[in-house]
Amino acid sequence: MQLTAKHHEYWRKTLNITGVLLAIWFVVTFVLAFYAKSLTFSFFGWPFSFWVAAQGALVVYCLIIWFYARYMNNLDNEYGVAEGEE
Repeated sequence: MQLTAKHHEYWRKTLNITGVLLAIWFVVTFVLAFYAKSLTFSFFGWPFSFWVAAQGALVVYCLIIWFYARYMNNLDNEYGVAEGEE
């Protein structure tokens, strides 16, 4: 099967959003958690660094998953490759 320009554009958009979301994941997982150790104030009764690692990161992960699913569904519909309802 020969790939058309439309296929290449779809794949480029898919790789771009995946790269951006992976960069956000990396920052939240490693960078923010590393620098949060120096934040010593209390947040809802817990040290802020603990809250970032235990709660904040999970919220960001769920938002990443939600955004990726929504974006890819819209992209699939735009390029006519959406999965049909059964």
